[in-house]
Amino acid sequence: MGGQVSKQWERRNVVSTEKKTLCSLRESCGHEFPGCDYRPPDRKNWMAGLNPEKVHLNKIVWPGTHDSGTNKIGIPCITRPFAQCQSLSIYHQLERGTRLLDIRVEEDRHVCHGILITYSVDVVINDIKRFLSETQSEIIILEIRTEFGHEDPPDFDSYLEDQLGEFLIHQDDQVFEKTIAELLPKRIICVWKPRKSPQPKAGGPLWSAGYLKDNWVDTDLPSTKFESNLKHLSDQSPVMSRKFFYRVENTVTPQADNPVLCVKPVTGRIHGYARLFITQCFSRGCADRLQVFSTDFIDEDFVDACVGLTHARVEGKA
Repeated sequence: MGGQVSKQWERRNVVSTEKKTLCSLRESCGHEFPGCDYRPPDRKNWMAGLNPEKVHLNKIVWPGTHDSGTNKIGIPCITRPFAQCQSLSIYHQLERGTRLLDIRVEEDRHVCHGILITYSVDVVINDIKRFLSETQSEIIILEIRTEFGHEDPPDFDSYLEDQLGEFLIHQDDQVFEKTIAELLPKRIICVWKPRKSPQPKAGGPLWSAGYLKDNWVDTDLPSTKFESNLKHLSDQSPVMSRKFFYRVENTVTPQADNPVLCVKPVTGRIHGYARLFITQCFSRGCADRLQVFSTDFIDEDFVDACVGLTHARVEGKA
């Protein structure tokens, strides 16, 4: 018993030290970067506001949400705090400026996070359709994957094509070099990642797993995650030559050997350092690699940071 208490106390000291490390880095380096002072006048239509004829897809910094469909997961005050990564509905995430959604499903077409199950994926699809009906030039990356430990939903590729067919941008390497205006009226890049079923075919309406990559580091230590994100990002090719989307997740996640297991206080250790991360990308020479940037509990400032850098790229200032 004493050994376990000692270990947890040591872990809490490590967390505290890493929090101070990030705080000190921000105090010494600030968080200014090209476009940092830009604020989109309308987050719901921020791509339209940047001029779809000028915005190439490979210049966009996509604000994304991690475990996007968890706003109503679990039982409030009981299991929800251990699995909830977003407090907003899919529609309100999109309205706030999110442009990449991370949706996990299980065999009965319900959204899930681990063993906890929430609403039907139909809720996600309907929220996306509502948002698209209210906007004209916003492009969404929709990642749908079968959650670890679950089976693929039967005929799920056909379901996605039936539900979203009119909006789907077909899998094509040339898409990365095109402007938003050249893709319209198509609006969704749908990346379907089954666990066992066949991957989407080249040229089809769905994109295969290789088109959205990341290096997931499962830790609750904020400086460790921050530095790992920078290292993995620096190993990537620049966005202008890349033929896939690469995601960096500004998140840390609860660990079983730490006494704090609720998502919000744990991910809060890194949540406020998104602008610092972008600043460090410039300082360390890898800003031209940043493309998809995701977070838990997305807020306006996170969106503004991504849109600001996108604006700077479009204007040739970054």
